[in-house]
Amino acid sequence: MTRARHGRPVRHWRRGVIELAALFTAVAVADAATDLTGDGPDVPALLGLSAVALLATAGFHTWWERRHGHAPPPRDTGARPLPEGSRAGPRESGPGNAGSTLWHMRTTVRDEPGSLAGLCAALAGLGIDILSLGTHPLARGTVDEFLLRAPARLEGTAITRAVSSAGGTETWIERADAHDLVDAPARVLGLAIRTALDPAELPLALRQLLGRCTIRSLPAGSPSAGRTAEGDAPVEGVLEGTAMRLRAPEGGVIVVERPYLPFTPAEFARARALVELDARLGPRVPGGQAVPRPPEGPAITVRRADTSDLQAAKEMHSRCSARTLGLRYHGPVDDADRYLDHLLGARFGRTLAARTASGRVVGLGHLLWDGDETEVALLVEDEWQRRGIGGELLGRLVAMAVEAGSTSVYAVTQASDTGMVATMRGLGLPLDYQVEEGTLVISARLDAPPVDPRLPYGRTREPHGTRNTRD
Repeated sequence: MTRARHGRPVRHWRRGVIELAALFTAVAVADAATDLTGDGPDVPALLGLSAVALLATAGFHTWWERRHGHAPPPRDTGARPLPEGSRAGPRESGPGNAGSTLWHMRTTVRDEPGSLAGLCAALAGLGIDILSLGTHPLARGTVDEFLLRAPARLEGTAITRAVSSAGGTETWIERADAHDLVDAPARVLGLAIRTALDPAELPLALRQLLGRCTIRSLPAGSPSAGRTAEGDAPVEGVLEGTAMRLRAPEGGVIVVERPYLPFTPAEFARARALVELDARLGPRVPGGQAVPRPPEGPAITVRRADTSDLQAAKEMHSRCSARTLGLRYHGPVDDADRYLDHLLGARFGRTLAARTASGRVVGLGHLLWDGDETEVALLVEDEWQRRGIGGELLGRLVAMAVEAGSTSVYAVTQASDTGMVATMRGLGLPLDYQVEEGTLVISARLDAPPVDPRLPYGRTREPHGTRNTRD
């Protein structure tokens, strides 16, 4: 028997001595047999049979050693630990490991002893490792939520069939990723910290907490809110299967809908805690920074902009950081100037410019016609951000959209752009939030007040019942 010592095979000396003794014993037996039989005709045959027996014994010994050479070693093998990449056993799914896949699964089982055990046995029979498990007792049974690591060859349908055969019902499954490995309490605490630092993070935190869902913010007294108005949403909120209604911190209702999967009481409690945290902290500026007075005086004027303002807009681009330009244009920063000819032209929409008393452009707001929909976009120079310029531009753009007959506007930005989220929330309009792969789309419905009655760019208000066309 061999063993590995310091990575090299080592043979026992006792084994060599025993094999040599066996050889001498065999020779002695053959010699004794020869002496007993004398020189008769059977001597060659006896020696031949002895040689065949020795060869057969040696062959059997070799076969036995090879067959059992991979048996578990004794406890003290003297072997060094194998490198991390060479260790046996299941590993996490990742770019360098194609042997397993992470799954997020939820199923309902009967609330009786042995139900969960049978489900776990069915999963184990497929070679599936249960990384985490949460249970939610309900009236119709117990909802079990799993994070699974399964062999890559297994499809989701194979897993759900095994779960159904083990008594699971209403099974839902989808691919998971490494972020799901963070346990729920740690994830909720992280989202609470983000919400505490910046109130604009609340809808984004809810979306990250609850997965793929639709979030709508309905202001108090909004006619489009229907029965979800503030009076119908108690302080503790309402959970209705695939929808939940929570009292918004600024008044009104936050409606969260997930048609493909009902919310659990635990998810509802976590979402309600985030909203309550935001309400208790009240209005606040991220980082606790006070808003300084503008360096060139408080006077900011807003007026229409066109291609004659191209050079001033490019100069503003040069004063903006790469992050600010990236949040606005969603592409290479070096290409930002190329968009201005299109944006400042009257054919595709309207543009407003915010100027200081010296004529310096510090903000641009765009209203872009997108088929039957209307897009709004904002860009404010870094030095002038968080001073209300974006809100002023957006309010005027929305008023222009109402005059043009639009029923909704939407803004496309990144999920990390909390400034745009806060500005859209400041409209006091019903909002919808959609997040896909880091891209955030915020839609505001214009069929319900309040819309700030500010005029777009200093014109006198036209008589009621008239409406400007887009061209």
